Amino acid sequence: MGERIDTFVNDCQNKAEKGVAESQYDLGLLYSIGKGVPRDYVLAHKWFNLAAMRGMPEARDLRAELAGQMTKDDVAEALKQARAWLATHAPSKVVLAA
Repeated sequence: MGERIDTFVNDCQNKAEKGVAESQYDLGLLYSIGKGVPRDYVLAHKWFNLAAMRGMPEARDLRAELAGQMTKDDVAEALKQARAWLATHAPSKVVLAA
């Protein structure tokens, strides 16, 4: 089972870095529950945010739910990381929501 989850995580990371919304959403889920990766709400929020920007309402909903469990500083860090990702991966400006 460990090898399967590692393969899934690696696949999600590769696709998420290419801008695949479903994989960004999946990474958000994995980081939010700590499945195959350490639990990290900042990274979960970042990936949910990026997936939400690509039209996934489920990601938007989970991002909002997760933000309610995070400190303001952690939300700010997640937004900063999402903006940094966009700066190197997306040509257009997008407004990120908490």
